[in-house]
Amino acid sequence: MLASAQGGSSPTDDAWLVAAIARGDATAFRQLVDRRAPMLHRLAYHMLGDRSEAEDVTQECFLRLWDHAAGWRPQGGGLPGWLRRVATNLCLDRLRRSRRMSSDAVPERSDDRPGADAVLDADRLARLAQRAVLALPDRQRAAIVLTYYEELGNIAAAEALQMNIKAFESLLFRARAALRERLRTAGVRPQDVGGGK
Repeated sequence: MLASAQGGSSPTDDAWLVAAIARGDATAFRQLVDRRAPMLHRLAYHMLGDRSEAEDVTQECFLRLWDHAAGWRPQGGGLPGWLRRVATNLCLDRLRRSRRMSSDAVPERSDDRPGADAVLDADRLARLAQRAVLALPDRQRAAIVLTYYEELGNIAAAEALQMNIKAFESLLFRARAALRERLRTAGVRPQDVGGGK
C-alpha cells in the first residue's frame, strides 16, 4: 500500500504515481490530486487573492501534469517542486494578464462575522497584510508567498522561481523592504505583526 493512503508521501510514491498517470491511470491521477491539490490551491490563493482563480490554477497544474507525465523526471524539488513552479508561473501569467486588462484595485471583502476585539484586530491586520502582499510587484509577491505562506526554504523557493539563490535572496530582501514600507504606510507598527522593533 502507498504511503499516501496512510497520510504520508515520498518522492518514490510521486514517481510511481506519475509513471502510472503516464500510462493513463485515472486512479493514480486522483490520488495525486488528493495529495497535492491543497498545497497548490493555498499557493495560488496567496498569490492571486481569489479562491476561484486559485481553483483554476490548481486545475491547470494537474492538466499540465496529465499532459506531461510521460516526460516528467524526478529532480530538484521532486514533484512538489515541479508543481510549485508550474503554479507560480501560472499565477504570474494571470497577474500580468489581469493588469493589462484592468487597472482596477483588488476589491475589498467585507467581514461580517461578529467577534471579540482581538479577533477583529487580527482580521484587520491579516487583511492589511494580504492587501500589502497583493500590491507587491509579481515576483516579489511570489517570493513572499513561497517563503512565508508556503514556508519553503530559500533554495526551494529560488527553484520554484527558476532563479539562482543569490538572485532570490536579493529579490526576497527587496520584497520584505517593500512589504514593511506598505504596512508602515497603512499604519501598522512592527510590534503589531510580531516585528518587535
